[in-house]
Amino acid sequence: MTSVNTNYGALIALQSLNQTNRELAGVQNRVNTGLKVASAADNGAIFAIAEGQRTRIAALGTVQNGIDRATSAVDVALSAGEAIGDILKQLKEKAVAAQATDLSTDQRAALHADFDALRTQINQIANAATFNGANLVNGTNLTGGGNDYSVLTSDASGGGGSSGYTLDGVAGTVNGVLSASGTLASFVGAVTLDADDAVRFSVTTGGVTSTFDVAVAGTDTIQEYLDAVSTGTSGRVTASYDDTTGVISYNSAEAFTVRLYGDATTAKDDDGYFDSTTDATGATLAAGGGGGGTNSINVSGFDFRLGTSGQALATVTGALDVSTAGGASAASTAIDTAITALNKDLAKLGSQSKALEVQKTFLGKLSDSIEAGLGNLVDADLAKESARLQSLQVKQQLGAQALSIANQAPSIVLSFFR
Repeated sequence: MTSVNTNYGALIALQSLNQTNRELAGVQNRVNTGLKVASAADNGAIFAIAEGQRTRIAALGTVQNGIDRATSAVDVALSAGEAIGDILKQLKEKAVAAQATDLSTDQRAALHADFDALRTQINQIANAATFNGANLVNGTNLTGGGNDYSVLTSDASGGGGSSGYTLDGVAGTVNGVLSASGTLASFVGAVTLDADDAVRFSVTTGGVTSTFDVAVAGTDTIQEYLDAVSTGTSGRVTASYDDTTGVISYNSAEAFTVRLYGDATTAKDDDGYFDSTTDATGATLAAGGGGGGTNSINVSGFDFRLGTSGQALATVTGALDVSTAGGASAASTAIDTAITALNKDLAKLGSQSKALEVQKTFLGKLSDSIEAGLGNLVDADLAKESARLQSLQVKQQLGAQALSIANQAPSIVLSFFR
């Protein structure tokens, strides 16, 4: 039937042209944005996943910035420590020179004046070694204190759920008196710590067990051991010490065991000071369940100021006097002790700087991997979209011509009345 009221062919042509225009608009949007999923309207499920991953990438960037600040604080501390080490070397030279017996009173007085002038610079350097408000060498951020320096190492929450797995050792031999600056030899009492001894941590997660050996020596302080546990297990186990109860405690988000070993294969009895059990049996855990743990590590802080008890320069005090040969000899011995302790602390700062660098590298790779996965989800294949764009443009032109032809169909009715 021929009708001037209804042009069915034009309606079909218009529907086809409108569909082509919608597809063309979608392709042009993907070409313009480079995304196949630019909004929730494109694919709600994929868009929700993508937004979550974008949030995580941003969070990882913030964590990396925090590690950068921590690394800078450690670098400043290392510079200060090295400068203080140089001063100690000069003090050593003065102390050795002052031990000569042929010096006059005036010469000794001049040496002592130089000695004092050098010594006073140490505290100035330690107090000036601040980066973004953090000072790791003047006791402000002393490890174990209320303001110890904490660094985020993950974007995941460290709280929530239970506290993870905990293990408490047996109280030390000087219970209630021994501070974290005491030596391990005094802590374990009659137990002899030999050169090859190590505390072994076996950490299990997802059915996979990783083993970490932390070397122990009787001359190490308890605090040095606590720091070594965190460093030696890559932060998977942390240790703390209660100087009231005299107990070393361990904590981890993963199941773990602790044993003292005399060599690589032979377990050694420690009377439970490290692993909570006596004899040669393995440690037991007070398991609080999984899901806890921490998302940060503590960077070791020290106090390199003069005469600070328990710290590297504890022996370098205002009482050192090189105006006599005997005093110079005593000063020389005290400075030797300080140099040894300072170098040990600097080595620890250096290892922490390296650990932070490793952590940042890992986070960078993790962020890159997540970003690549995000691209797989939302990025458009522009080569394919280009071919699709040209095809739809041709289809649009053909559709417009078809609609024009269909619109002319009713005009044939005029020929019926001629």
